[in-house]
Amino acid sequence: MTLIDETTTVPSGGPALPQVRRVLTSLPGPRSAEVLARKADAVASGVAHSVPVAVVAAGGGVVVDADGNSLIDLGSGIAVTTVGNSHPKVAAAVAAQAAQFTHTCFMISPYESYVDVAEALNRLTPGDFAKKTALFNSGAEAVENAIKIARKHTGRQAVVAFDHGYHGRTNLTMALTAKSMPYKSGFGPFAPEVYRVPGSYPYRDGLTGAEAAKRAITLIEKQIGAGNLAAVIIEPIQGEGGFIVPADGFLEAVVAWCRDNGVVFIADEVQTGFARTGAMFASELFGIEPDLITTAKGIAGGLPLAGVTGRAEIMDAAHAGGLGGTYGGNPIACAAAIAAIDAFENDGLIERAQQVGRILVDRLNGIREKDARIGDVRGHGAMVAAEFVDPATGEPDAALTAAVAKACLAEGVIVLTCGTFGNVIRFLPPLAIGDDLLNEGLDVVAAALAAA
Repeated sequence: MTLIDETTTVPSGGPALPQVRRVLTSLPGPRSAEVLARKADAVASGVAHSVPVAVVAAGGGVVVDADGNSLIDLGSGIAVTTVGNSHPKVAAAVAAQAAQFTHTCFMISPYESYVDVAEALNRLTPGDFAKKTALFNSGAEAVENAIKIARKHTGRQAVVAFDHGYHGRTNLTMALTAKSMPYKSGFGPFAPEVYRVPGSYPYRDGLTGAEAAKRAITLIEKQIGAGNLAAVIIEPIQGEGGFIVPADGFLEAVVAWCRDNGVVFIADEVQTGFARTGAMFASELFGIEPDLITTAKGIAGGLPLAGVTGRAEIMDAAHAGGLGGTYGGNPIACAAAIAAIDAFENDGLIERAQQVGRILVDRLNGIREKDARIGDVRGHGAMVAAEFVDPATGEPDAALTAAVAKACLAEGVIVLTCGTFGNVIRFLPPLAIGDDLLNEGLDVVAAALAAA
């Protein structure tokens, strides 16, 4: 069924969908309600959803549901459709590859597109040194394999992660992840030799980067011991934990300590990678060169693909056959990634992320200046968050956050919540969104907060 027959021009080569907010029914509408009822009967209840619509089309800055509602998309499928949903280059590459072959398993019969993606990641990731890459299916897989590689390289077992960090839902990555509900509760026991230390959360801890780094390093040295530590892993800007931007100097100090102690520094750039923060990788914003970097989400324009890229001598530590997986580096996903990387490099998307970031920060700070319930606005590029608090105490206000997100959705704007305390709304619009649509979405956010 074709619901949309109009066309419009959107930034960055987005598809021809009308870039309008249109709410024709309450959400869910009757057709979406039918699909969601079938979901309840057929799909495990642990697979929840936050937006009660059945999607039939998406592109530019909108998502269209089965009832003809057109919602402004400020979430990008959690930072996945950064280039825009069904980007023409990605769609064409996927169709062409599917017509050639869909699978051989790279561990059996290699193909050039996997190598092309690896070469691109080796070239694009921070660090002027020899690198190698291995491809996987998801961010959690990439993180898990990065830990495997670091342990093999160092001959050590211990791993340090940080408060408010999120790294995935597998057993090992649940151990690395800080937040219990909904990610960890009831699913233990978790993988051993994973330790957690406080990081840098300037809005709440008030520490300088040097002070926060000293606190973390002291705990590592006293409670774990540098000689036992294989790796330190951190998101340069923490995602699910609340888009926490560390204080200046924090990451640099941790990296320097890792270098001095033979510890592998892993940057988890699953959410921050590929132009999202206004740089190709967030590590560049802080002037750090990770030993290993994990990528996924925005890498392939919506297809499942992930990678671990890093120093060649570390990546080569694993024995032959020690890395891989049946679908890792699937040829269709690799074709999509090559097209998406082309768009990131050649369609001005890094600059577009910076433009989007300026709009987000300016508009949200304008709201914050008039409403003390927004305690903090932070982020880089098209990865910006607002933290909601009780203005009298500064304590997190999860109820207000949920109410604002719900009100936005009712008015046709998709926003996502996050944060260890559930009191943060994160803004992750596709870079194909137009300024007018982005500002309209923020108008709805402002009105929802005022009415809450």
